[in-house]
This record gives sequence, C-alpha cells and structure tokens, in this order.
Amino acid sequence: MAIGLLGALLMLLIRSLNDASGFVVGASISLLNFRWWKGLANALGGPSGERPLRANAAFLSARYAIAAVAIYAIVKFLGVTLAAVLAGLFVSVAAILLEILYELLFIRE
Repeated sequence: MAIGLLGALLMLLIRSLNDASGFVVGASISLLNFRWWKGLANALGGPSGERPLRANAAFLSARYAIAAVAIYAIVKFLGVTLAAVLAGLFVSVAAILLEILYELLFIRE
C-alpha cells in the first residue's frame, strides 16, 4: 500500500491529478488481485484448512475480464490515461520484488 501511495504522490507531482487517480485505480486493482491470490492460496493449503468454493474458482478465472472492463470504463469515461493505470497495476509486482531484495540483503539465518 505504501508503494501505491508513494507512486500516486509522484504521479501527482510529475504528471497531473488525472494520472495520479489512474495510478491509484491501477494500484487498487493490483491490491485486490493480490488479496484474491492470497485467499486462494490459504484456501488450498493455508492455516485455515477450508476448501475453496466453486464460486471462488469461477470468480478467480473471471477476474481478468472484470478488471479489463473496469479499466476500459475508467479510461473511456473518466479520461484517465491508460499508461497511469497500467503503471499502478505493477504495484504488487514492485512490492514482491522489494520484499525479495529485503530478505536477500538483510535476513541472515
């Protein structure tokens, strides 16, 4: 979340409010997608031990279509640039890469 807020602030300072809002939308979709993957992983073999529902599987398979429709509507009707939304979509990837670097550099066993 911190990376998303920092990216939105940078986008606001460098570009415009429209681009910053597009970045926030992309980062929000990225965060939701990450939470859905985490929920699936927990359901399959996590500490809760509960089995995933068929509805969850159907939703997870349709989430990219849902995200694409949402992004299209936001870009088309709100005038947000597609590049800003796509940059926001990579927030989870950046967070994962930073976590990997942190563990490689600072965690010693």
